Amino acid sequence: MHVETPQSRVRFAVERADITPPVGIYHRMWGAATHDQAAGVHRPLLATAMIFAPLAATEPSPESLQVVITLDHCLMGQREIQQLRERVLAAVQVPIESLLVLFSHTHAAGMMTHDRVEMPGGELIPGYLERLNATVAELVQQALSALRPATIQYAQGRCDLAAQRDFWDDQRRMFVCGYHPGAAADDTVIAARAVADDGRTLATIVNYACHPTTLAWENQLISPDYIGAMREVVERAIAAPCVFLQGASGDLGPREGFVGDTQVADRNGRQLAYAALSALESLGPARTRFAYAGPVVSGATLGTWRHEPLEPAREAQLAAW
Repeated sequence: MHVETPQSRVRFAVERADITPPVGIYHRMWGAATHDQAAGVHRPLLATAMIFAPLAATEPSPESLQVVITLDHCLMGQREIQQLRERVLAAVQVPIESLLVLFSHTHAAGMMTHDRVEMPGGELIPGYLERLNATVAELVQQALSALRPATIQYAQGRCDLAAQRDFWDDQRRMFVCGYHPGAAADDTVIAARAVADDGRTLATIVNYACHPTTLAWENQLISPDYIGAMREVVERAIAAPCVFLQGASGDLGPREGFVGDTQVADRNGRQLAYAALSALESLGPARTRFAYAGPVVSGATLGTWRHEPLEPAREAQLAAW
């Protein structure tokens, strides 16, 4: 008689900042590249801080917070991630178990590790990392002060941007890491929408598994790869920050990738954005369920459905932490 929309009742906040490195910084991430330093910027790199907390009448305890940081970088070394964690934990008193740092995994951001300092443009890395750590710590502080009751709704869609990338080159008798047109690939898109109690959308979240390897050795520009255009399109449709969460993309990459053309990266991003928006458009209003409303005789006897508010007991279940 009714269909439940997957949703959660929490306290939530999101803050975001530009973390684009300076042009000229060490950029090589591909063995086939013929350049060492970034020649320009395709799209800005972003850092996002999200905080989730239980929905309660009192202020949440530090132990109950979940802090999620997303960075438009491929990876960090142990030293770099430890310094980032220490900076954040000094700014907000939460247990280290409550802090999760995630990477979009773009391969066009540059390799920001201290072991590359002696490389061309590597002298810019320490200063960049210091600014990055300070920015992220400030974002977490801002998010902590902005926590408010919200409902997070979840939807599922499909996108065939990602392809299996374990291809047998029969002519050369070898496997290559590249598009395999005959293999199945996980095409699941999980999209979420965080809605404040006044109805305003606070953020959208897109989870998809696909290596951001559209741009490869020919590319000399700092870029979030397909993720930048994906965010742009979603945010144009829904006026709120769009946060990307990389999925389990081990053997999945863009069907068209390993190129230097940024237009291909943008096209890939738009493809994912439209799939995510399609999933989000399937959602009804927050804090409702889709319920059978009874028959209406209109030539045929029609069965009508409507979105009805959740009962208080059901809302309490959705706030379990």
